[in-house]
Amino acid sequence: MSIHHQLAAVFQEAIQAAQADGALPAFALPEVVIERPRETSFGDYATPTALKLAREARMAPLKIAQAMVDHLPATDYIAEATVAPPGFINIRLTEARLQQVVANILAEGDEYGRIHLGDGQKVQIECVSANPTGPIHIGRTRGGVMGDTLARAMRLAGYEVVLEYYYNDAGRQITLLGESTKIRYLQLLGQDAELGPDLYKGDYIIDIARQLYEAHGDTLQNEPTEYFGSYAKDKISQSQKETLRRINIVFDVYYNEQSLYETGRLWEALETLQDKGYVYKKDGAQWLKTTEFGDDADRVVIKSTGEPAYRMPDIAYHWDKAQRGFDLVIDIFGPDHHALAPQVLMGVQALGYPTSFVRTVLHQIITIIKDGQEVKMSTRAGTFVALDDIVDEVGPDPIRYFMISRSGNSPIDFDLDLALEQSDKNPVYYIQNAHVRCAGIFRKWAEAGGAPDADANADLSLLTHENELAFMRKAMELSAVIEQMTITSEPHHIAFYAYDLAAAFHPAYENCRVLNDDVPEPLRHARLHFYRSAKRLFAHVLDLMGMSAPEVM
Repeated sequence: MSIHHQLAAVFQEAIQAAQADGALPAFALPEVVIERPRETSFGDYATPTALKLAREARMAPLKIAQAMVDHLPATDYIAEATVAPPGFINIRLTEARLQQVVANILAEGDEYGRIHLGDGQKVQIECVSANPTGPIHIGRTRGGVMGDTLARAMRLAGYEVVLEYYYNDAGRQITLLGESTKIRYLQLLGQDAELGPDLYKGDYIIDIARQLYEAHGDTLQNEPTEYFGSYAKDKISQSQKETLRRINIVFDVYYNEQSLYETGRLWEALETLQDKGYVYKKDGAQWLKTTEFGDDADRVVIKSTGEPAYRMPDIAYHWDKAQRGFDLVIDIFGPDHHALAPQVLMGVQALGYPTSFVRTVLHQIITIIKDGQEVKMSTRAGTFVALDDIVDEVGPDPIRYFMISRSGNSPIDFDLDLALEQSDKNPVYYIQNAHVRCAGIFRKWAEAGGAPDADANADLSLLTHENELAFMRKAMELSAVIEQMTITSEPHHIAFYAYDLAAAFHPAYENCRVLNDDVPEPLRHARLHFYRSAKRLFAHVLDLMGMSAPEVM
């Protein structure tokens, strides 16, 4: 149980005790909110619960707060609880409770921060879902990093998580891909063939065409465009998987849109919508009555050509999600899905499923900045910024961090020059350097002949420096961060936490020396244990963000 929940529970007990004693009137037991105060001088935690009870209890908030404090059960982790106007209760933890965090981190390892919010529940997270028509570009990367980071946190919260990639491998874009590849192949044969304005012009198409030419010579010139589209799609899909693996994203499921056609699931969904009376014909097309679910206009699901409109496969796919029994589905989409996502869920409602199990997370765009200038992107024109190129330039860790460095509601300027900077201005360097500093302590300790287990029985009560205690306070917040990420589906909280954890660590490193000759041996051992736990915690937090924990930089 996190310290937030422990404190909430003990203050609920205090309210019940005050009611039983007559110090507070009878009322329904409230939810006790535990917060971090704005100023650390006020205490470690605070609760404004008395302020919220004033109307129901018909008492002044200060009197309610005092009654709560007077009836607070004795614990071994609350040093003091004091009332402050206009009715706050400030809470200070015992040093022993803070010092215990050091031992807990080392004992629990990768389980540190675990909560049981999602025990027994199954979650699917869909993200990236780029068309297999070109390399993964940096614009598609944000959703992938958000989804993967959220999956890591939710697994620590007890959920069974399925990370899923939906391939849009059917429809017009694959036709255009096939045409583009065939034209490039014919050009390699010396034929006079030109790309139309709608076709894909990237160099990667030439590379794929060259692979076909090297393997088959001129024998494919009479093959239909479908052959070239299928080959190119498979090559690009495999390349996309390898690219995402470079930034530590590996999906549990790759779901192909084409399978909805091959299995008949798309047509089954359409027939079900027709049977339920939600589809009608107009101007040769078939329209879904989304206005019955609050939309401002009905939407085409089957074009006049008989081809499904882009929203119809998505409706069938989400119908399939509903039937797979997920307790929660999280769709992470870019800003171009702002209008489409609600329409898809209206289709799922029309199919007879409530959509409360679906949570849509939209993120804003990414702007790549290099040498102070924006880098333009366009997949079809072949001027995109490929994720592989960014990994080659700055490595995977800055990409992982900067993609979750802000709320999804905010656009991101990804400054490549900053990502490469080896200074505290770069948050990635700032966080990872905390782990490096810890590793350096133990490397120097070993070089000096120090026993590797010298701190095994360290006296943690000696860890009383204000910087040490400040780090412990921040360290014990991880479970609350995991809970916040899980409830809100906002992965940026772990990035903020990692930076704040580093900000709490670096002063301790500067002021709480461990290897200096003037450090008494018992304190040295206690601090070795402190830095051992800090090293373990930074490795854990970095892993939750999908990042590495370097030993040297």
